[in-house]
Amino acid sequence: MNLKTSDPSIMGSYSPHDVTFLLKDLSRIMEEDKLETREKAIQSGRHYSEMLPIEYKPSEQYLNLFYQSLNEYKKRVAHAVGVVAEQLLQVRGNNFTLVSLARAGTPIGILIKRYLAYKYNLNLPHYSISIIRGRGIDQNAIQYIMSQHPNQPIQFIDGWTGKGAISKELSKACQELQQYKELIDDRLAVLADPGHCAPIYGTRDDFLIPSACLNSTVSGLVSRTVLNDEYIEKTDFHGAKFYKELKEEDVSNHYIDAVTAEFENVVKEVEEDTKELETSYQNPTWAGLREVEEIQKYYSITDINHIKPGVGETTRVLLRRVPWKILVKNKENPDLKHILYLASERQVPIEEYTEMSYSCCGLIKTVKGN
Repeated sequence: MNLKTSDPSIMGSYSPHDVTFLLKDLSRIMEEDKLETREKAIQSGRHYSEMLPIEYKPSEQYLNLFYQSLNEYKKRVAHAVGVVAEQLLQVRGNNFTLVSLARAGTPIGILIKRYLAYKYNLNLPHYSISIIRGRGIDQNAIQYIMSQHPNQPIQFIDGWTGKGAISKELSKACQELQQYKELIDDRLAVLADPGHCAPIYGTRDDFLIPSACLNSTVSGLVSRTVLNDEYIEKTDFHGAKFYKELKEEDVSNHYIDAVTAEFENVVKEVEEDTKELETSYQNPTWAGLREVEEIQKYYSITDINHIKPGVGETTRVLLRRVPWKILVKNKENPDLKHILYLASERQVPIEEYTEMSYSCCGLIKTVKGN
């Protein structure tokens, strides 16, 4: 720590009033790898964060499915945002820094920031930083935030939980940041916690958060994050690409505005449900991880990281990994329309598996040595 970091790059298509990305822009210096090439490299031991997948270009039919999903679920997302925001005020007071975990956490952090502005006229700082499974959090980014807001506690935000890998990574990272222990802890806040591993959540239902449907075009045109010594120096933030060329396809701000417009329709319900949560709240049980371990045994899967439970994680498997099969609890579940579409498009088999609380689960194909 105590390294001199550069000022943040101008990244993303969001308003600077909504978020500041603490990421190094790799747009002109890094190329993407084909899905199959990247998958073989990962399964041969290369870390996933050293490479980028080619961005999935959605068809018109799939984009229509996204807009349909947004129309159906924007109020539910707004409600979950409000429930999380109300809990954060109870836990943190009204003077803290929102820190989203890029990239799935970024739109959620923006929505929480907007809810607090709408309901309480609070204007909290909001940053988006990188955390990588097996590599940790971007400590240069943490140092930068602390230099800008030295007395404000940090609240970490993500979109959803799967089996809890990022929750564990965050806990480990907070242990390594002891110099900030009065201001940093691992109480991760998420919209949906089907893995039962986040202490602050909007719901523990495994429902469709529409921002999970797309990649950069619903995440401020920013790629997933990169940590590769070829591009990242010791004093750099973790990296990402800014896809300016996808500007015409960008729905990031449309998504934020559509959900924000629902706040007035959910505010009373949010207040009631937040009070109810105070009496019905359950600490994380990590029940999802136990279900994943059962899936691992049932399908004789060697690497537990090849099992990606939940709607959000299954979507990621279909968009940027090489899927083996998709498990669904109930094929008639309306939350799974885009999952069924993507699986059909990529010719990935669907199998019913009812012994899980998740709506679905993506299984990654073993390709090492092929």
